This record gives sequence, C-alpha cells and structure tokens, in this order.
Amino acid sequence: MELLEKLNWRYACKAMNGQAVAQDKIDNIIEAISLAPTSSGLQPFEVFIVTNPEIKQQIRQVSWDQSVITDCSHLLVFAAWDHYTEARINKSFDLVNEVRGFTNEGWENYRQMLLGLYPNKSKEENFNHAAKQAYIAFSQAITAAAFEGVDSTPIEGFEPAKVDEILGLKQKGLGSCVMLTLGYRDADKDWLVNLTKVRKPKTELITEVN
Repeated sequence: MELLEKLNWRYACKAMNGQAVAQDKIDNIIEAISLAPTSSGLQPFEVFIVTNPEIKQQIRQVSWDQSVITDCSHLLVFAAWDHYTEARINKSFDLVNEVRGFTNEGWENYRQMLLGLYPNKSKEENFNHAAKQAYIAFSQAITAAAFEGVDSTPIEGFEPAKVDEILGLKQKGLGSCVMLTLGYRDADKDWLVNLTKVRKPKTELITEVN
C-alpha cells in the first residue's frame, strides 16, 4: 500500500533545510487535521501555524534549542481548550444543527448530557481530555505530511507556559500541548536520516482477543 510505504519513509526529522513547503500541501495537511475524529465531535483545540521567523526563534529558545523549529517551513502548535464550558459545547452543537439544517431530539438530549458533565469537572481534567483529542489530529497531520512527501518532527520538548505566553494562548482559553514542524530534511546534518526504522515485534505490540 502507498500509505504504508509513506509511513515507512517518514521519521522524526532532526535537521531541516529551510525549504518552503508548497501551500497546496499545507492545505491538505490542515484539511486532514480538520477531518480528524474527536470525542463527541467537539474538536476542542486550535492549531496555530507559525511561519514568522522571529516568533519561531522565540519558540526555539523555550524548546531545548531544537534547530528544526527555526529551519522548518511551517511550525504547527496544537493548543487544547483549557476547559469545556457551556458556551463552547453549545457552539459546537449549534454548528451541527446549522450545517445539517435540522434538530434531533436524541442529539439535543446528548447536548444536555454533556452540559451536565464536562463543565462540572476540573479544568485540569478537561484540559487533559481536550489535549488527547488534539493528539488524534496531531497524529493525522503526521500521516498526511508523509503522504504529501513532507518531512515532520513531533515535538513535546518545550515549555508550554512560555509557548502559551509567546502566542497569547491563555487569553484565548487555550494551552499548548504538542508541536509539529513541517519542512524538508537536511540529509547532510541529520544523524537519523539513514538509520533503519526500528519497531518492536508485533507479537509484543498486538494481542488478539478471539
């Protein structure tokens, strides 16, 4: 399968050459993020696409000085909702009703169930749940990038509070949880580029329950 070939091709790029990624490829990756499944379809996160060199440099300084942050074409910062509020839940449900052009009793009952559930939980618990949804889309972005022949680097090594400050996320009710660089590998500088991909045996990964 072409997809599996692309996934075997991809790796966590350690050095990028600064080459720009074509906008149509970026658009396809963003569309894949938008199409990712999330719990109750709430999409409780936003994605910030950073191309400004000065902002990337600031983020690099609070991300263990990783060169791919400044040498990539686009830096994607996934930021999860800091809390599931009634307003956010209602906005999501109202959008469904607007797009589909009708209301459904079962769907409205589900809305009320969520309104009675999420807002009563702690902000920490809700942020952790929202971040998990962001990770689903983040993983889909990695796959889409590989399909487009675009290198990427998943990044958790950063100081979230400082990235939040740089991008003004707290004021938006968001918190950064993971980042992804998009660009092209610099084979001469990347120590990982020619190493064999290693994964544990499927016998240790998969258990069939018949």
